[in-house]
Amino acid sequence: MRSKLAGLLTLASLVVGVLAEGQPATPPAADKGDRGQPVTVDSNKMERFGKEGLVIFTGNVVARQNNSVQYADRMEVYLDEKGDRILRTVSTGNVRIITRDCRTGTARRAEYHDLEQRVVLSGNARVWQDDNVVSGDTITIYISQDRSVVEGGKQERVKAVFYPRDEQKTASAPARGAPQCAN
Repeated sequence: MRSKLAGLLTLASLVVGVLAEGQPATPPAADKGDRGQPVTVDSNKMERFGKEGLVIFTGNVVARQNNSVQYADRMEVYLDEKGDRILRTVSTGNVRIITRDCRTGTARRAEYHDLEQRVVLSGNARVWQDDNVVSGDTITIYISQDRSVVEGGKQERVKAVFYPRDEQKTASAPARGAPQCAN
């Protein structure tokens, strides 16, 4: 049960990879193979504020890297003074993340903090794979610690639902290649 919960909450490979925009200074903790993969961000508009070290993507934002994808209405990327490294990203509005191993997360807001290797999904946060689901007001993922914390809100408590794994289905599943997700 514990490993299933940990696996379900590990959105790090997508969140770190996609939000870090593929910068070598911000390697994905979960999958070193993503490090050199390009990131493509599509949006209706992009604004760069050089003095502030800020790039803002707005309108139907879609960020993809290595068969993982994040959707949002707006994505803010905060850079260091030189513009070489991403320090923090904030995605807001209809945030949906689909990892290449078919885990999905949704929230009103997703923040990535590079120095702390921390991801925070807030506002009706939900993470699931197949029928297994964990939800709460806030889901915080500590990437380097392989640890997650789910917190309830004023209106709703934390909820987790796990289904037993069907060993026959697992044994008959293809062993090679990544699963195909609808992302």
